[in-house]
Amino acid sequence: MRAILRNIRWEAEGINSYLLYPMPGEVFPPFEPGAHVDVQLSPGLARSYSLVNDPAIRGYYEIAVHHAIDGRGGSKHIHEQWRVGQVLEISAPKNNFPMDESAGHTVLVAGGIGITPMLPMIARLEKLKKSWELHYVAATPDRAAYVDRVEEYPQVEIAYDGVPGGQRLDLKAICGRAPADAHLYCCGPTGMLEAFVAINADRPKGHAHIEYFSAETELATEGGYALDCVRSKKRIVVEEGETMLDAMLSAGIDVGFACSEGICGTCQVKVLDGIPDHRDHFLTEDEKAENKSIMVCCSGSKSATLVLDI
Repeated sequence: MRAILRNIRWEAEGINSYLLYPMPGEVFPPFEPGAHVDVQLSPGLARSYSLVNDPAIRGYYEIAVHHAIDGRGGSKHIHEQWRVGQVLEISAPKNNFPMDESAGHTVLVAGGIGITPMLPMIARLEKLKKSWELHYVAATPDRAAYVDRVEEYPQVEIAYDGVPGGQRLDLKAICGRAPADAHLYCCGPTGMLEAFVAINADRPKGHAHIEYFSAETELATEGGYALDCVRSKKRIVVEEGETMLDAMLSAGIDVGFACSEGICGTCQVKVLDGIPDHRDHFLTEDEKAENKSIMVCCSGSKSATLVLDI
């Protein structure tokens, strides 16, 4: 889809929000809490950003972008090159972090820019008059985006762990006091997510949910295997030093991708034969064990040949 950038607003140090409106005479598809859109920044450069606004608001999409100085170029491009009035290319909303609206109680845990997917969840939970709580940690007050949207609620805890006398969120205590049938959601840096998963390992399957906004992914660049792309009728050799995605694009295979870190699911391809070397953070452990699909942006192959349905 095409979208018009109509407003850029400062939300916190290094964080801007961007309001995207549909082209004249068009409307955006509806979305559910937890959804994101892929934004095409330039040829070969696309990134995924959570939708921030209330899903009941149909007139525009709001995203927020943290300018990651040590990132891979996506946030730098947006902060330095996007201008009001610019026409952008975006995908329809996708949701890898859906909220279970039937939960008796919902616990939301956000670290830094990880607050973004929580905001539409809160809007929806309030509309449904559901029980919920939010625990939000940022380094300092001036680096905490959207505090003004959540601080009015009594069930919100805001912590700053980068100031003198500041405190970290006590994840163990937060999760430990949640009812057994509660659904818990966490979005934040890798360390927070790993701790969250470990703490909630004994909860019922499907009750603890995570979403990465970035990942410390070790890309599979060892090479030395072949790809049989069935529908494209091509056999591709992945050389040392390149990713599977690099090899596929060089061979002219039309494969979608966005994050290049194995977190968004855009590049998922069905595996027909062979054993993938999974490096992503998108598939569950059970899905990885089934070896029925692979994220080609970051993963490799443990077998000499990998047969793909593409």
